[in-house]
Amino acid sequence: MDNIKGGGENNETTTTTTESNSDWAELTHECLINILSRLTLSDRWTGPLFVCKSWFNACKDPSLYTTFDLDPQFGSTHESTRWWTIEFQRKIDSMLRSVVTWSSGGHGVSLLSVIRVRHCSDFSINLVAERCPNIQVLSIPSCQNVTDVSMTNIAYKCPKITELDISYCYEISHESLAMIGRNCPNLKTLKRNLMNWLDPSQHVGIVPDEYLNACPQDGDAEATAIGKFMPHLEHLEIQFSKLTARGLGSICEGCPNLKYLDLSGCVNVTSRDISNATSKVKNLIEVKKPNFYIPRSGFHTERYSHWSLYDDRFQTDVFRI
Repeated sequence: MDNIKGGGENNETTTTTTESNSDWAELTHECLINILSRLTLSDRWTGPLFVCKSWFNACKDPSLYTTFDLDPQFGSTHESTRWWTIEFQRKIDSMLRSVVTWSSGGHGVSLLSVIRVRHCSDFSINLVAERCPNIQVLSIPSCQNVTDVSMTNIAYKCPKITELDISYCYEISHESLAMIGRNCPNLKTLKRNLMNWLDPSQHVGIVPDEYLNACPQDGDAEATAIGKFMPHLEHLEIQFSKLTARGLGSICEGCPNLKYLDLSGCVNVTSRDISNATSKVKNLIEVKKPNFYIPRSGFHTERYSHWSLYDDRFQTDVFRI
């Protein structure tokens, strides 16, 4: 992912305009689209986009952009310090804005229904809100500059969302969760995971310290918003949330259709809290409990040393750093 070249907003000036007499340049637009549709996004953006002007124009065809998924690129390598820089964020923003523009034919309503990207900002997400009213899946984890401003726009203008991933987005508050819940009645999947604040050593040196220290503290406020405004949720992930039994109770009372609940790292709820709250959710199939955990480093060791007295509360073979 570190070799990403950025978006296509400025690529037209670098695309060669010399069509020459090449047979490749004479392929019909329909034939080019057929070929390009068989390539991955990465293959299209690192080759055909720069062949010639006709190929560049074909690469911008709206039919190629019903989905924009960079997860394979991010998942294929270890997390990089560079991903958390403003320079990298600008490149991701440029790519996403280009795709949104191309998917709408340069104007009008975008054909995009799925977006999976990381490290973008309000700059691109606001354009998504403006141009993509039919978006159904919006996955934007690890976006340090996506805030309540753009999420409010998403809530008002993208009511068809069924899946939302805002994990590790610390500038998004419970107010956005409430807005999304009010305006996106079809929401079935919510991922609102936090980084491991108990032992952040796995993130130190990669994620900026000030961002690690900005971990949201209002777990119960977020849980209340989820329980009150997202009654149709079926899949919920809130790893390392600081919610208490009260917040968990709000979720379980307000989300009767839950089938999957991930509470990994939620150390402020006990096994009894979980049993009491989830007993009300009749369709629940799987609950991932906080798990018995001994910090690898010195972080919070004294505060959570009492866990060793309650090893029957949590599983001991699931959570490993």
